[in-house]
Amino acid sequence: MYKRARLKDTVEVPPEHLADVSPDLVKRLLQDKLEGRMDEDLGSVVTVTEVHEIGDGAVLPNRPGVYYEAEFDAVTFDPEMQEVIDGQIVEVVNFGAFVGIGPVDGLLHVSQISDEYLAYDEQNQQLASRESSDILGVDDAVRARIVTKSIDERNPRESKIGLTAKQPGLGKHEWLRKADENPEAE
Repeated sequence: MYKRARLKDTVEVPPEHLADVSPDLVKRLLQDKLEGRMDEDLGSVVTVTEVHEIGDGAVLPNRPGVYYEAEFDAVTFDPEMQEVIDGQIVEVVNFGAFVGIGPVDGLLHVSQISDEYLAYDEQNQQLASRESSDILGVDDAVRARIVTKSIDERNPRESKIGLTAKQPGLGKHEWLRKADENPEAE
């Protein structure tokens, strides 16, 4: 899910900073440019950690800054298909729950939470079972598996990650603890 990668990219240094083209400056400029950006192969850039090399600057016609190619380390977030993740419910809607998994949210569709029918309680922001006392709400910790992944590089907020919690060992952490304490109840 999280990876450390050695990358190369070009960064524009504005004219007011040309007197001090240092690794710290280039790191800040790379962070501003790259953090939160999605890439199909790389995932989402979480942060730039260290700049290793700064190339010679290049001036482009009609552009005020100087462009430097830099080699640097970055921490990336790239969820993989079938990966089991732990996350926290950040929003509950009538069709399911959004789970915060790193810098993105995954959708746990209501049909992928439980075999029981779950009713949506808009006032309390939760999904509640009519058959048992199971309730899923905001801030609940869950374990799920990634079953679909669609990354939109142009608009990262439109990226979609689909989750399931209907397999053994998956679901709300509280439900998993109860099942471990009382295995014959299943």
